[in-house]
Amino acid sequence: MKSKTKRITIIGMLCAIAYVAMAVGRIPVVLFLKYDPSDVVVTLGGLIWGPMTSCVVAVVVAIIEMITVSDTGILGCVMNIVQSLSFACTAAVIYKKKHTLSGAVIGLISGCILATIVMMLWNYLIAPLYMGYPRETVVKLLLPAFLPFNLIKGGLNAAFTFLLYKPVITALRKSGYVSTMEKEQSNRHTGLFLLAIMIVITCVLFILSMNGII
Repeated sequence: MKSKTKRITIIGMLCAIAYVAMAVGRIPVVLFLKYDPSDVVVTLGGLIWGPMTSCVVAVVVAIIEMITVSDTGILGCVMNIVQSLSFACTAAVIYKKKHTLSGAVIGLISGCILATIVMMLWNYLIAPLYMGYPRETVVKLLLPAFLPFNLIKGGLNAAFTFLLYKPVITALRKSGYVSTMEKEQSNRHTGLFLLAIMIVITCVLFILSMNGII
């Protein structure tokens, strides 16, 4: 019973943090498309507590977003869920099977690639329905707008998740929410840490350039 209560508390906490990240962290990227870091929270939950945690948090946050701040209705909600699950659950499933640093990196990269492919397909199929644009117009936006947006979003989500995982898991261990210790791989971790920072910097510069700021 105590374990079940703790899990419900953790999921509720993750939902609240992800919703706040979505509501206050939106950054325009290209046209009407905006990036928000809520998937980072969803993915961290999956890496730490398993893919089902990612699934539950993604669905709950997408529904609350639809009710409170979104103007894209049920279709937008479904697309948000599909995008979050494509990225976060892929990373979490791979990391669960290969619980190492390389497993986390492979999972995050795979999640980024799969989410980009899935969202390109869904943008082609579903975007005309909730955007009110002819499909021909959406097709013209796939490569210059949707593709770079999804790559930037996936890259930022992967990099932020990697950068935050270590401090988050350390804090959770100290608080008693996570008890298992993982092997340290400091040399490889440092190199990947620097790579993640470079990815974030590159994505930020790309966003600034697409918005005509630099």
